[in-house]
Amino acid sequence: MIFMPENKKYANLESIIHPRSVAVIGASENPDKVGHIIMGNYVDGGFPGKLYPVNINSTGTIMGIKSYKSVLDVKAEVDLAVIAVPAAIVPAVLDECGRAGVKGVVIVSGGFAEVGNVDLQNEVEKVAKRYPMPVIGPNCLGIMDPRSRNNTLFLPSFKIDKPKIGGISFASQSGAVGSSVLDMINHEGFGLARFISYGNAVVVDEVDILNYLMHDKETKVIVFYIEGVKRGKEFMEVAREVTKIKPVVIIKGGITEAGAGAAHSHTAALTGSYQAYEAVFRQCGFSIASDLKDLLNFAKIFSTQPLATGNRIAIVTNGGGTGVITTDALYKSGLKLATLSKDSETSLRKVMPSIVNIRLPLDLAGDADDKRFGDALNAVENDDNVDAIVTIALFQTPGADSKLAESLIHFGTQMKKPMVVISMGGSFTQAHKAIMESAGLPVYGSPSEAASSLVALIDYSKYRGKIL
Repeated sequence: MIFMPENKKYANLESIIHPRSVAVIGASENPDKVGHIIMGNYVDGGFPGKLYPVNINSTGTIMGIKSYKSVLDVKAEVDLAVIAVPAAIVPAVLDECGRAGVKGVVIVSGGFAEVGNVDLQNEVEKVAKRYPMPVIGPNCLGIMDPRSRNNTLFLPSFKIDKPKIGGISFASQSGAVGSSVLDMINHEGFGLARFISYGNAVVVDEVDILNYLMHDKETKVIVFYIEGVKRGKEFMEVAREVTKIKPVVIIKGGITEAGAGAAHSHTAALTGSYQAYEAVFRQCGFSIASDLKDLLNFAKIFSTQPLATGNRIAIVTNGGGTGVITTDALYKSGLKLATLSKDSETSLRKVMPSIVNIRLPLDLAGDADDKRFGDALNAVENDDNVDAIVTIALFQTPGADSKLAESLIHFGTQMKKPMVVISMGGSFTQAHKAIMESAGLPVYGSPSEAASSLVALIDYSKYRGKIL
């Protein structure tokens, strides 16, 4: 059953996310125009549905496809219209979409309340309310859905890496933040379910997007960048419901007075007190990121690892010093170093060389290979005193190679306890980091990043009642 926020009909975004037909209004043969880039995304991306380029100056075809002077001239059902025309004529074009029976609209055009043109934005809202169609924007990038090859972003394909298909959905009030994170998601090796950039949120806002993603079967983790919330009460109601089902990682822009002013000129967002927002986020079970790196790190662990049953952490390493630093990072983050059970100590003593001290952090020594790591991980995985595992793999050492990466992938993707990897180094390390992350194993570049990500996972596990 879909949760209905009070005083607002739930915005059905299916026609916007998974359209079978798309009209690009403002489509152009001019490669410098936004409408040309958007059309190119659909054509080059292999969109399987119908495409209807619309331009009032059309002479018959655009990019080899029959074009129209108005969406009203399209004598077929249009699921999604992407509006990329000058701001002044957006209300008239939106009205044509409504009269044509378009099911959903994305307005990428800017030049509204974010630059002080409040009256024009109010006109857009007034027109939108005449028709039963959800409208995303204005002043946004819109939608990217890799499954349906729906892509309204006006970003040239050669400038942004397209993420693979996955389970993370990212919603962003800012298009710039959105495009940067999309690039970073691909670089980090995990996949995308949906991307929604919603800009000034004249019609579809945070509540509608959270509600949609809560019920979206492909979305396993929700990542959100917001600058302000328009409907506080409804937002809290939906937030409490969504975190019962799946984790939400959130970062808020405009937490300082200067940042709040920048946010208002960016998306016309009313940012409000950050302390109030933070209190609401924590009450609703959100994982709060302090920067974009946190945002990605938290998303990585949520999308790949099971919930935790406690905060006792085992550290397995092939470098003693890094084990010490990681222990410090865990304790500074409020986590605990686990203590091995007697059975684990006995089993490890049987398989480890005499130079290995059988205690946590477990230093396997600089010559440790995939077998020694495997024996260690098998023991701590089955130790009831251990709730989660940090494995430090320094690929500069003699025994660390591709076999070690394969072994870590096996344990990190099969065990029922959370496991993260810390791996620091240059090109050889980065190559193996990419292999591990492409297989679904979260790898971090520092002990502090791993610790903060584990804290996010453990805090959410507590919220979900997995930890008493």
